[in-house]
Amino acid sequence: MPISGTPSRAELVDHLVRTRIAGDVATPRENNLSHYRQLANGNRHYWLGLELGDRWTDEQDVLAVMAERVGVNDDAEHRYGQDTIDPELTVSALERMAARLRKAADGEQRVLFATGHPGGLLDVHRATAAALRAAGCEIVVIPDGLQTEEGYVMQFADVAVLEHGATLWHTHSGEPMKAILTGLEREGRPLPDLVVADHGWAGYAGQHGVDSVGYADCNDPALFLAESEGTVQVVVPLDDHVVSPRHYDPMTAYLLDQAGLVQD
Repeated sequence: MPISGTPSRAELVDHLVRTRIAGDVATPRENNLSHYRQLANGNRHYWLGLELGDRWTDEQDVLAVMAERVGVNDDAEHRYGQDTIDPELTVSALERMAARLRKAADGEQRVLFATGHPGGLLDVHRATAAALRAAGCEIVVIPDGLQTEEGYVMQFADVAVLEHGATLWHTHSGEPMKAILTGLEREGRPLPDLVVADHGWAGYAGQHGVDSVGYADCNDPALFLAESEGTVQVVVPLDDHVVSPRHYDPMTAYLLDQAGLVQD
């Protein structure tokens, strides 16, 4: 089903809608609103490694940002049923991310990749890391022996992940990224010039002052709030775990093409 090669913008928009990466996504409206409320009420699980203080205590303000940056329904009375991600916003964010990847390639920067959603996004990050390495970037190798209360911080295919019970773990926490950056500082190694990630990995990096770009679903508002404040540079709205990880391949191809990272 996934289209081959590098799609045009229009082809990618169509593909995102057909595979429900964007458009009418699987995440229900009531789940979105519940997460916006939890964030506004100060539940740090939903802060994704960020320090939001008391700036986002009104869930209607959170909804307004999500409508603007993600394309969810902006009607506060729409409380049940379907919600949406605007595919045009997804592609525009991919283009902004591509510009930051191009800057990294031109400067042969140190780049760290990480994911809290390995079931969906691991290969997106892996392919991006391979393209940046081919362009001369240093892909940061994380220190050995790192762990958090949830599990061990490991690196597979150039992507940092959380491992627990011999399984790659889904996590929203910023603690794994904190462990990496603290470990690098402890070893006297420089921090990354750029982090490409999602969930708390992206949030904590941006909060720590590292350039951070990443991906987020419509029920994970914290990164979009951080983008609106400038703490995180670019956030791409998408469903971060659709039925097949191969559905993300055309999106990755478009991203790398826009960044000028496609090998001839």
